Amino acid sequence: MNIELMAYTQGNPLIEKYKDITPTDACAIAAAQCYQSTPKTVTVSGCIRHGHESVIEHANFTFLVEGISRACLAQWTRHRLMSYSVKSQRYCRENAIDVVRPDTVSEDDPVWEETVAKAWEAYNTLIQQGVPKQDARYLLPNACCTSMVVTMNARSLRNFLKLRLDSHAQWEIREAAGIIFDIVMEVAPLLFEDLKS
Repeated sequence: MNIELMAYTQGNPLIEKYKDITPTDACAIAAAQCYQSTPKTVTVSGCIRHGHESVIEHANFTFLVEGISRACLAQWTRHRLMSYSVKSQRYCRENAIDVVRPDTVSEDDPVWEETVAKAWEAYNTLIQQGVPKQDARYLLPNACCTSMVVTMNARSLRNFLKLRLDSHAQWEIREAAGIIFDIVMEVAPLLFEDLKS
């Protein structure tokens, strides 16, 4: 699994007073509008503490996510207030058996190995018979790797992290949430620090 922060809310270099703002600063400016006050990060902390999270919707984060399974993708896309651009199995031919294997399945488990190999073989056979990729993909397992670009605002990201860092979350999406949490703590710690476990 590889997750990289591609972009996030930053200042406008064309306007002097906004050129150096951070995601937290953008949220502080939004909060100041609500209270007709001077923008302060402490106001953002207070808003988060009191559940007034609409002010943090003004900070956005875009991630490149690679090497997650289609099973993980299905869980991730339940978070509807995010924007997704996902590798298409409809248009892209799968050229190798690239799957995510849970730690609970041993590397040499014959059931796993045979099932993945048979699915892969059947997929390629159907394509060779002229079946469109978009139809042959029905045979591919949820373990198939995929990649995506996903964008979310800080409020949606907080919701994702609250649910997916929880010990009850499935291991793969919990691992992804942990990576994302570490990344956003580098660029906007104030918006997420209360989620530390």
